[in-house]
Amino acid sequence: MDLRFDCFFYHVSEMDRAVSFYRDILGLRLSSRDVVARFDIDGVLFELVPDGPGRGGGGMLCLKTHNLSETREELRQLGVAVSEARSVENGTLAYVHDPDGNAICLWQERSECMATR
Repeated sequence: MDLRFDCFFYHVSEMDRAVSFYRDILGLRLSSRDVVARFDIDGVLFELVPDGPGRGGGGMLCLKTHNLSETREELRQLGVAVSEARSVENGTLAYVHDPDGNAICLWQERSECMATR
Protein backbone atom coordinates (compact mmCIF):
# COMPACT_ATOMS: atom_id res chain seq x y z
CA MET A 1 0.00 0.00 0.00
CA ASP A 2 1.38 3.41 -1.01
CA LEU A 3 -0.26 6.15 1.08
CA ARG A 4 0.82 9.81 1.05
CA PHE A 5 -0.41 12.98 2.58
CA ASP A 6 -3.07 14.70 0.47
CA CYS A 7 -4.55 17.51 2.55
CA PHE A 8 -6.13 18.50 5.81
CA PHE A 9 -9.74 19.64 5.49
CA TYR A 10 -12.73 20.93 7.39
CA HIS A 11 -16.39 20.65 6.40
CA VAL A 12 -18.05 24.07 6.35
CA SER A 13 -21.68 25.14 6.09
CA GLU A 14 -21.13 28.50 4.32
CA MET A 15 -18.16 28.55 1.95
CA ASP A 16 -17.94 32.33 1.48
CA ARG A 17 -18.00 32.95 5.24
CA ALA A 18 -15.37 30.27 5.85
CA VAL A 19 -13.08 31.49 3.04
CA SER A 20 -13.34 35.04 4.39
CA PHE A 21 -12.36 33.86 7.88
CA TYR A 22 -9.29 31.90 6.77
CA ARG A 23 -8.18 34.44 4.13
CA ASP A 24 -9.13 37.81 5.63
CA ILE A 25 -8.92 37.15 9.37
CA LEU A 26 -6.14 34.54 9.60
CA GLY A 27 -4.28 35.79 6.52
CA LEU A 28 -3.88 32.42 4.80
CA ARG A 29 -3.18 32.39 1.06
CA LEU A 30 -6.11 31.08 -1.00
CA SER A 31 -4.46 29.07 -3.77
CA SER A 32 -7.59 27.95 -5.68
CA ARG A 33 -11.33 27.68 -5.40
CA ASP A 34 -13.99 25.71 -7.21
CA VAL A 35 -16.35 23.50 -5.21
CA VAL A 36 -13.54 23.26 -2.64
CA ALA A 37 -11.42 26.17 -1.37
CA ARG A 38 -7.70 25.37 -1.16
CA PHE A 39 -5.10 27.14 0.94
CA ASP A 40 -1.35 26.63 0.86
CA ILE A 41 0.07 26.81 4.37
CA ASP A 42 3.85 26.50 4.14
CA GLY A 43 3.53 23.85 1.42
CA VAL A 44 0.70 21.95 3.15
CA LEU A 45 -2.66 21.74 1.44
CA PHE A 46 -5.61 22.80 3.62
CA GLU A 47 -9.11 22.57 2.12
CA LEU A 48 -12.56 23.80 3.02
CA VAL A 49 -15.19 21.33 1.82
CA PRO A 50 -18.88 22.29 1.60
CA ASP A 51 -21.33 20.45 3.83
CA GLY A 52 -24.48 21.12 5.81
CA PRO A 53 -24.82 23.09 9.06
CA GLY A 54 -23.50 21.44 12.20
CA ARG A 55 -21.20 19.07 10.34
CA GLY A 56 -17.98 20.89 11.36
CA GLY A 57 -15.47 19.08 13.49
CA GLY A 58 -12.89 16.36 13.38
CA GLY A 59 -9.21 17.07 13.12
CA MET A 60 -7.57 20.32 13.99
CA LEU A 61 -5.57 22.91 12.16
CA CYS A 62 -2.54 24.16 14.07
CA LEU A 63 -0.96 27.47 13.10
CA LYS A 64 2.45 28.47 14.43
CA THR A 65 3.16 32.05 15.50
CA HIS A 66 6.31 33.82 16.69
CA ASN A 67 4.42 35.88 19.29
CA LEU A 68 1.24 34.35 20.65
CA SER A 69 0.36 37.39 22.78
CA GLU A 70 0.42 39.72 19.78
CA THR A 71 -1.49 37.22 17.62
CA ARG A 72 -4.19 36.82 20.27
CA GLU A 73 -4.57 40.60 20.56
CA GLU A 74 -4.76 41.10 16.77
CA LEU A 75 -7.48 38.44 16.52
CA ARG A 76 -9.44 40.02 19.39
CA GLN A 77 -9.29 43.38 17.59
CA LEU A 78 -10.81 41.63 14.56
CA GLY A 79 -13.68 40.38 16.72
CA VAL A 80 -12.49 36.78 17.07
CA ALA A 81 -12.91 35.07 20.45
CA VAL A 82 -9.55 33.63 21.55
CA SER A 83 -8.97 31.33 24.51
CA GLU A 84 -6.53 32.16 27.25
CA ALA A 85 -2.96 31.14 26.49
CA ARG A 86 -1.86 27.93 28.16
CA SER A 87 1.74 26.82 28.72
CA VAL A 88 2.62 23.26 27.87
CA GLU A 89 5.94 21.47 28.09
CA ASN A 90 7.30 22.68 24.76
CA GLY A 91 5.48 25.96 24.20
CA THR A 92 2.32 27.98 24.64
CA LEU A 93 -0.99 27.55 22.88
CA ALA A 94 -4.43 29.10 22.55
CA TYR A 95 -7.52 28.26 20.52
CA VAL A 96 -9.96 30.00 18.20
CA HIS A 97 -12.90 28.57 16.27
CA ASP A 98 -13.93 29.20 12.70
CA PRO A 99 -17.56 30.10 11.88
CA ASP A 100 -18.51 26.39 11.82
CA GLY A 101 -16.98 25.66 15.22
CA ASN A 102 -13.83 23.95 13.95
CA ALA A 103 -11.01 24.40 16.46
CA ILE A 104 -7.78 26.05 15.37
CA CYS A 105 -4.75 25.80 17.61
CA LEU A 106 -2.43 28.81 17.77
CA TRP A 107 1.02 27.66 18.76
CA GLN A 108 4.25 29.29 19.89
CA GLU A 109 7.24 27.03 20.46
CA ARG A 110 9.15 27.35 23.73
CA SER A 111 12.23 28.75 21.92
CA GLU A 112 10.03 31.46 20.35
CA CYS A 113 8.49 32.23 23.77
CA MET A 114 11.94 32.91 25.20
CA ALA A 115 12.87 35.16 22.25
CA THR A 116 9.81 37.42 22.72
CA ARG A 117 10.38 38.11 26.42
